[in-house]
Amino acid sequence: MANWVARALNFKRGELSLAVLAGLFYFCVLCGYFFLRPVREAMGVSGGMGQLRWLFVVTSIVALVLVLAFGGVVSRLDRRRFIPIGYLFIIICLAGFSTLLIIDAGSGGGLIGTETESNLARTVGYTFYTWLSVINLFANSLFWAFMVDIFSVDQGKRMFAFIGIGGTVGALIGGWATSLISALTDSIYLPAGLMLIGAAFFGIAIVVMLILDRKAVGSEYSQLTMDSTVMSVSQGESIGGNFWDGATAVAKSPYLLGIAGFIILMAISNTLIYFTAANIISTSTDTFSQRVEGFAQFDALAQGATLITQIFITTRLIKRLGVGWTLAILPLVTVAGFATLAIWPIYGVMAIFQALHRATRYAISRPARETLFSIVPADEKYKAKPLIDVFLYRGGDVAGAGIQGVLSALGTMTIMAAATVPFAGIWCALSLALGRVQQQRNTEDADQATEIS
Repeated sequence: MANWVARALNFKRGELSLAVLAGLFYFCVLCGYFFLRPVREAMGVSGGMGQLRWLFVVTSIVALVLVLAFGGVVSRLDRRRFIPIGYLFIIICLAGFSTLLIIDAGSGGGLIGTETESNLARTVGYTFYTWLSVINLFANSLFWAFMVDIFSVDQGKRMFAFIGIGGTVGALIGGWATSLISALTDSIYLPAGLMLIGAAFFGIAIVVMLILDRKAVGSEYSQLTMDSTVMSVSQGESIGGNFWDGATAVAKSPYLLGIAGFIILMAISNTLIYFTAANIISTSTDTFSQRVEGFAQFDALAQGATLITQIFITTRLIKRLGVGWTLAILPLVTVAGFATLAIWPIYGVMAIFQALHRATRYAISRPARETLFSIVPADEKYKAKPLIDVFLYRGGDVAGAGIQGVLSALGTMTIMAAATVPFAGIWCALSLALGRVQQQRNTEDADQATEIS
């Protein structure tokens, strides 16, 4: 049965068990996060849309500090230590946030955005929003850096879509469970409870990661990866270098700058959609639990669309279209979605557009984007990649929030739709260029590996 499943998924001998473990790892990471995401969104919109824009600016600054600090940790530890340390940090922070909320609730304080809102609740709410906005990208970046470290380019094209399905199922279950729990209770302890559930899933993720790492090192194809000209870091070996190496690598590499540009453009589009959806939920709900439920429902719808896309579309899409054209699908969806909103600016269309956009981003664009890092050295995977995925992504959020503020002042969705056309044209051209460079470097690396052997 295992051999039949492996052939059906286009996996080679010995890859199925690794893919299942990687999918389970991603399941735990995203399931834990999607218990937290609706809480963050509800806390963010409780202070109003103007306050939300300022939170984006603070988040980008915190992202830079965290990424540079993590670069210093990576320089001194091997992946079997710094990846668990990263997720353990998340668990400790969640325990701290939940404890503060429980103490505040026990002393009669209210949640942020409620009539009995306390100063502690407001401080925890805004701090949690900023913290999770950075940590979610950090956790994802760390996961995918690990994936491109243990899997080759060819394996990534065949296996990343399957691995992504594991994460999507986790996100779908996390979003659905959060929506259900929020609908059943309006307890002041709801946010703290959801935080503790999320922490438990990150704890399981650490255990699965260690098992996967040990199994990958002893796998049949590990020697092939080690013989590649793009060396992965061996188990027990530190990355080396300094904390600023990631920023230096991005500044010196046109290829990494191109990836950074793609990420920034994607973040801008996400932010425009995010503010539109947040405004709808903020104006249509009254209580904190209703806001949590509303965001959780949006998440569940988006992840459902993502799962369908991954199962029926993504699996062989990258192999057939190539990385460049696969990346170009997202900007095309962005333009089409805003054009549709310009004609029908209603809640249902917004929900469908957001679901399709996120399905394209996670199910199609994400696996293709991660293969771009398969051809860079290990130190850039763990240092430059978090800088791009976290700090520059949040920088794109700030830019998107500013653009959204200007477009909102103009007051028409038609103007916003028209503004996305040249934006998407640049985005598509960059996608195709990155795909060509990735293919060229991958071919050169393969030729060099053949000559060495």
